[in-house]
Amino acid sequence: MTTTEIFLIAMLIIFSLPYLIWRLFKTDYWAPLVVVQIVGGILLGPGVLGAAFPEYYQFVFNPQVIQSLNGIAWWAVMIFVWIAGIELDLKKTWEYKRESGITAGLALGTPLLFGCIAGAGMLMFSDGWMGSKGMTWQFILGIGMSCAVTALPILILLMEKLNILRQPIGQRILRYASLDDIAIWGVLALILLDWERVSRQGMFLVAFALSSYLFRKLMMAIEERDRWYAGFIWLAFCGLAADWAGLHFMVGAFLAGAVMDAEWFNQEDMDKLRHFVLMIIMPVFFLSTGLRTNWELGGTAVFIVAGVLLIASISGKLAGVHLAGKVLKWEKGEASIIGWLLQTKALIMIIFANVLLDKQIITSETFTALLIMAVLSTMLTVPVVSPKLEKLKNIIFRSK
Repeated sequence: MTTTEIFLIAMLIIFSLPYLIWRLFKTDYWAPLVVVQIVGGILLGPGVLGAAFPEYYQFVFNPQVIQSLNGIAWWAVMIFVWIAGIELDLKKTWEYKRESGITAGLALGTPLLFGCIAGAGMLMFSDGWMGSKGMTWQFILGIGMSCAVTALPILILLMEKLNILRQPIGQRILRYASLDDIAIWGVLALILLDWERVSRQGMFLVAFALSSYLFRKLMMAIEERDRWYAGFIWLAFCGLAADWAGLHFMVGAFLAGAVMDAEWFNQEDMDKLRHFVLMIIMPVFFLSTGLRTNWELGGTAVFIVAGVLLIASISGKLAGVHLAGKVLKWEKGEASIIGWLLQTKALIMIIFANVLLDKQIITSETFTALLIMAVLSTMLTVPVVSPKLEKLKNIIFRSK
């Protein structure tokens, strides 16, 4: 068979298998389609399908096919991160700056601390978790931030499912998550800071600041239909420049979106773009992510570490938000709902972990443990939060 035919077989598997599982088994309550696609990527990877049917795996996912899939995955995740940057709205955050700052700070800082402790513990038991080019502080901070991440795009999907996205509590949670989103990418840039290429990175930041100013002027001067084309050109340019500087193309993609205003585009069109990106090309990213999993340190060890990271992540997030609730005098049960929603991990944490793996700060085994942690944390969200919302409906309408 030709490479094209094998590539299309891979695409057929990528799109049909997770969808059929999601639809036939009606997993939407505890595992949205996105989560099923991520799990599907793990199952189709070398640790499961590759181990069970090595010849079939090597036939379908040969190097030529994987190279083609990776190209689609890179562009898919760049668009997705770019949209997340565009949709950051800090105006409301500034309006409620004390409440948002306290909550976002504790919701990020506490699980970051718990995760760093877990990361240090991983290094005490084995050096097989840290990548060949990683330094100890980079590894520990990377694990800590992985535990602290809130996946803003997935959070939006889950709050839509719970019918609270447009309610006051949903808007509050978006404010907290938006502040944390900025911190996440700031910490990633710090981890990736390369002193051997610091001059390049300095040049990138100066050039980015100047070109952002000019780009914003251009965008405000042209019609909306032209803004879409200009936006994608800007995305490719920022991704290229950031990767050249050693900061990774995903950092460039987020920055490209963060300096753009959501008001430049029709909100309905932006929602459709996010939906179609998730439906049409992000499944390829989920598969390429699954292909990077590794169980060489032993499946038991990977699952134990994933469990420890899950506990650090959830307990840290809940502890931080409960502390914020005490400071801000929230109603009983309110902190629990907000904390569980903010611990949603999938996608952004997976993207974060992909960057750490690309830069060889973590190993494939660590990446696998982080991936399992992200999936489990996201699957827990709706089943835990839904009954809590039923009991405390009055909290939904509180704006602060």
